[in-house]
Amino acid sequence: MRIVFIGAGRLATNLAPALHRAGHEILQVYSRTMESALALGNTVGAAATSDLQEVSAMADCYIFSVSDKVLPQLITQLGRDREQALFVHTAGSVSLSVFQNCVSRYGVLYPMQTFSKERRVDFTEIPVFIEGNDDKTLEEIRALAASVSRNVTVLSSESRRHIHLAAVFACNFANHCYALSADILKEHGVDFSVMLPLIDETARKVHELAPADAQTGPAVRFDENVIAAQTKLLENLPRHAQIYELMSKSIHEKSLEQI
Repeated sequence: MRIVFIGAGRLATNLAPALHRAGHEILQVYSRTMESALALGNTVGAAATSDLQEVSAMADCYIFSVSDKVLPQLITQLGRDREQALFVHTAGSVSLSVFQNCVSRYGVLYPMQTFSKERRVDFTEIPVFIEGNDDKTLEEIRALAASVSRNVTVLSSESRRHIHLAAVFACNFANHCYALSADILKEHGVDFSVMLPLIDETARKVHELAPADAQTGPAVRFDENVIAAQTKLLENLPRHAQIYELMSKSIHEKSLEQI
């Protein structure tokens, strides 16, 4: 396929090279800033632009990898004179219906992974959830997704919203806990790297055990002495203390469900 990327953020920075390696031609990259468009465009041999008026009308597929807030506006603007091209967005929480009344062939290609510009991931292992407005379009999107991933699943917009919500808990919230842990360590002159073996083993365990079965720590048995002592240590970090107390209560309540 001849592909134009609308957006040059973290997801696009990983997806565009993966599609390029799979044999697709990345014609162009659009971004609000020319710097970002050039950075990704140079990686995949594509033209770069920060002007919507200059977005090519010659692509087979337009992949939108932008914030949920600006997506509807960009689809409306770029749908004109490109109605027969394939339009795809990569968002976890945006319905397929965002394309309705703008273009004829459209769908979703949502790779469920955490992305960074500084770090490349192996796309072949990433679960990709797809959707299309009709059977023919869905098969086109399936072929596109399968060219980069071995794990492609058709999923409705409603189910995808819940997958994305679950991913927020499993990834974003877990990473925030790492950041809070780093705050505590920094205050006492300890480098966060001491936590990495613990983090790695915690992640490895849930490959073999259900998360609830893998849970350890004072909150599982509701060791009030330890919980009270640790809460006192957070007196100077009131937000951390609130999260500690809420998480401890949630962990204990979840553990009681296992009995």
